[in-house]
Amino acid sequence: ELIPMYFLISIWGSGNRIYSAWKYVLYTFFGSAFMIVGILTLGFTAGTFDIRELAEVGSFDDAIIPAWSIFTLLSIAFLVKMPIVPFHTWLPDAHTDAPTAVSVMLAGVLLKMGGYGILRMSLSIMPEQAADANVIFAVIAAVSIIYGAMMTLVQTDLKRLIAYSSVSHMGYVLLGVSSIGLVGLTGAATQMVTHGLITGMLFALVGMVYDRAHTREIGDLSGLATRMPFITAMMLVAGLASLGLPALAGFTAEITVFLGTFERHEAFTIIGVLGVAFAAGYILWMIQRVFWGPADPKWAELTDATAWWERGPIIALTIAIVAIGVYPAWIMDLLRDGVAPIAERLA
Repeated sequence: ELIPMYFLISIWGSGNRIYSAWKYVLYTFFGSAFMIVGILTLGFTAGTFDIRELAEVGSFDDAIIPAWSIFTLLSIAFLVKMPIVPFHTWLPDAHTDAPTAVSVMLAGVLLKMGGYGILRMSLSIMPEQAADANVIFAVIAAVSIIYGAMMTLVQTDLKRLIAYSSVSHMGYVLLGVSSIGLVGLTGAATQMVTHGLITGMLFALVGMVYDRAHTREIGDLSGLATRMPFITAMMLVAGLASLGLPALAGFTAEITVFLGTFERHEAFTIIGVLGVAFAAGYILWMIQRVFWGPADPKWAELTDATAWWERGPIIALTIAIVAIGVYPAWIMDLLRDGVAPIAERLA
């Protein structure tokens, strides 16, 4: 996806789009270089590149480079893609300058490739090294959760705020991975799904506001609820889901991560819970400031989202977010079955 994303951002983006596109390309390219070296080493050592067969090898002690080095190469590549601190700096720029549709795709699909890679390759193929690295993963996850949340608190651009919240929320994925247990891994997989739905919806709604107001600066926007009741209501639903309100999808994923991680990493789980408190602060502040602040006469001519092609996708995402929050078994059973073999190898 590297070349298409470069053109999508550099041609149809806004602001400093060329810089952001190249930054995305360079980060992804170097991350992919690490991954290629790791994959080639695994393949030449085992005589196959089939992931299922590689997972059955068990040990790569006879590889041309130490097994720990292979695991590190793969993990760095996937942490860049997620992204996790300190490999995250490409994400705020890419999101801020990308078109709305590209931001939705980036949040909903491309970031999940990193989490999927860690589950499918780092943990599945090299369970011994993954088990030994669980504390390292937990530390990095805790740093990402708090750093991402604190950076979000000082943002003035709506898209940049949501981008930094993604850094924090992907930290919960890594926190679940650090549990190396079935519940935590299920929570990590669920967090990837729910983050894609919630953050994709937030970016879509911000795009609707930008198309009408031609600004994303929080300080310039105020009192939009009277002009955009549908967008306001949907932004409230997505925001509450993002901060982990019960009966919405974000809560389902985060509570599963916490339950799965608490026994192994009590302190880091508590730090993760503090991240939820930060999320409540920046999400509620943003919504109150933009939609329920004093009405500004210059926005009196703004219109709400009324077209079916605007409302339809947002309503569909809302239904999915509520469905996962109210009755999560239908998706979590599927995800649990998917990560169960990985948990067995780690055990």
